[in-house]
Order: sequence, then structure tokens, then C-alpha cells
Amino acid sequence: MTSSPVPRQQPSLVVRTVLVPDPGTLLDLLPDPEGVAWIRRGDGLVGWGVAAEVHTFGADRFADAHRWWQDAGRHAVVRDEVDLPGTGLVAFGSFAFADEPGDSRLVVPRVVVGRRNGTTWLTHIGVSSIGSATTLRPAAPPPEPRGVHFTDGALSGPAWESQVAEAVRRIGEGRLEKVVLARDLVARTSGPVDVRWPLRRLAEDYPTCWTFHVDGLFGATPEMLVRRERGLVTSRVLAGTIRRTGNDARDLQLAASLARSSKDLEEHEYAVRSVADALAPHCTSMNVPEAPFVLHLPNVMHLATDVAGVIEDRATSLELAAALHPSAAVGGTPTAAATELIAELEGMQRGRYAGPVGWIDASGDGEWGIALRAGLVEGDSVRLFAGCGIVADSDPEAELAEAQAKFLPVRNSLTP
Repeated sequence: MTSSPVPRQQPSLVVRTVLVPDPGTLLDLLPDPEGVAWIRRGDGLVGWGVAAEVHTFGADRFADAHRWWQDAGRHAVVRDEVDLPGTGLVAFGSFAFADEPGDSRLVVPRVVVGRRNGTTWLTHIGVSSIGSATTLRPAAPPPEPRGVHFTDGALSGPAWESQVAEAVRRIGEGRLEKVVLARDLVARTSGPVDVRWPLRRLAEDYPTCWTFHVDGLFGATPEMLVRRERGLVTSRVLAGTIRRTGNDARDLQLAASLARSSKDLEEHEYAVRSVADALAPHCTSMNVPEAPFVLHLPNVMHLATDVAGVIEDRATSLELAAALHPSAAVGGTPTAAATELIAELEGMQRGRYAGPVGWIDASGDGEWGIALRAGLVEGDSVRLFAGCGIVADSDPEAELAEAQAKFLPVRNSLTP
């Protein structure tokens, strides 16, 4: 089992946050493809440069990263004139789905720009001192990807359907109740991909999702694993999906059928139960709705449930994300049997796909989504990922169609 060497002593960070005039679209400020982002409906955080970072690995990746972050916060010198969640010292993170190798990272940018409900701020972070004032203006537009063509990843469509059928057989034998199987697609281009291009497209096309980027992994996730904000904890659970047709009347009929589907309701119940059980030790006054609602996105519709609670202990947003991962929405039920089957059947490494991605501030507040509707930039190629929840009534052909629909956000973001 791998473990990550985490430095016990690190240079003190000097942090200053000030109010600034609204600079316009936050993603347009990113000066290069290395920047980090977390955006929804125009609000959120973007950052660039690296003041500090840590890579962690293995089963202890969350705990090691959290210790590093707590140490950074204890030694930081912070002047925060705004005092909102996401101001002051902030780190962006992306964590691996599986324990092995478990390659994960937290990064503290040198510059962070945030906006929330009409308030915009600028944070400078440095080692021992901070740099000069930053002029906030749009960067030069990124180049669009050229010569994009798509090929199967680890498994072809028919091969993946066979693995879904095998998963259904295992479920029928009583070995587990649900497993989430993912597949990948590879986009190859005629030159390096500037991640700022698909980020801008995703934020525009999917404004109700959380558009993210950390170290090459980007996407627009509809699923909030956990948000911790001044004593309140929320989690949006999605499980159960149907593809939209583009015909409003037909889509309303499909939404109604999704809300009545025993297969999708069963899949959703597993996911909600896993989140509620993981949050319960940390929360009081929890609210778990009895029935889901249908969340409408441009390409698909999901069964969705918003779970909420009042934090009872001092668990930070990162600790809560660690406690929740992997939920049944991305792993299965029971967790151990599902993750073993994923490793056996998928034929690929998920990496940080379907792991927590988001941010944390020095108070422990933060937002962590699940890295879904995602792609990983690797030079002149992008790996796209999509997964489906498999239960006893799953049909392999229908699951493949669902996966194809889930590829669309990133696929469309790479093409004119």
C-alpha cells in the first residue's frame, strides 16, 4: 500500500484578501492553462500560480492532505478584509477515486479571484511576503482544439455492454446490490489542448453545474458531494438518469417515467442512503427528503435529492468529503464489493475521475463536487469519462446509451 510523504514543516504563507470591482467573467481572467477553477452561474473561484502544493497517495491520501492543510493554516499570516467562505487562505483539490495508486493533490494558488452574490474579491498568497497588486483584465482568448477525433478508450461499446451484463449477473447472485461502471473515450487533436477552451464552453452550456479544473482534470459536475458553510452541511445526490430528446412535451413525459421507474428509484435509494449514513455521525437535525425530484440538465435528467444537516463536530469540508467517498452514486453498494468489481470489470484506471474535486478555506468551509462529466487533458489528447449505476434490472444496451449521453458535455466542449 502506497503512502504519501507529507512535509511536517513548511514556509509560512502570507495572505491578503481585498474587495475589488467586478472584473467580468471569472474564467476569462485565467492567464494560462495551469489555472484552477470552480464556477457555477458565474460565481465561484479561479486561481493561478502556485504558492504551495502537496501530492498525496494511497488510502491515506485524504488524511495526509488534511494534515498538510491544517499545518499551512496554523502558520499562515492572514489579512482578510472580506470574511466570506472562500476568502483568505484557500486551496483547490482533486482526489483519486481508488486507493491505489491514489494520486491526489491540493494546490494553493498565488492569486485567487472570487465572486459571490455580487461581492468580488482578490486574494494574494505568497511565501513570507506577497507580490505587487494584480491588474484584473481578461486574458487573450485560448485557441480552440483542432482536428478533434474520437476513439474508444479501454473498451469498445459492445465490450463494455458485456461487462455490464456480467455485473447484472453478479448482482443477481446476491454478491452486491449496485455497482457503478464507467468507460472512457479518447479525443485526439492536432496540437496541445488549452483547457480554458472547454472550460468556457462548459460554464456557458451548463451554468447550473459546477465547472472545475485542477491539474488537467476538468468538467462540469451536476453533483455536490458536500458543502460546508458556517455550520451547515449539504449534499446533492444524483442517481437515476434518462436522456433528453429536445422535445419539451416528450421530455416532460420522460421525467414522469423516471420519477416512477422502480429501477432508477432503487439505484437512487442506495445513493441517498450511503450519503445520509456517512453524514449522520457529524450532523444533527438532518433533513433527508422522502422522495427525489427530477433535475433537468441540457442533455439528461436525473433523480436528485438534497440532503442537509447542522454540523455537530469540527469536521472540515475535506474530512466530510473523505467520509462520503465513495458514495453509492459513484461506487456501489456495499462499497467494498462494488469497488472490487469496478477494478475487475472496467479495464481502466479512473485516476481522479469520480473522486472529490473542489476547494477548502482555512476555516474548514468549502465545496467538494464529484468529478463527473469530466475529461483529463494529456497533451494533444483528452480522456473523457462516463459512468452508469448498474442494478438488477439494468439493460446493457440502455446503459451504453446513457453513458453516451453523459459524454456529450465534454465532447461538445471540445468541438466547434
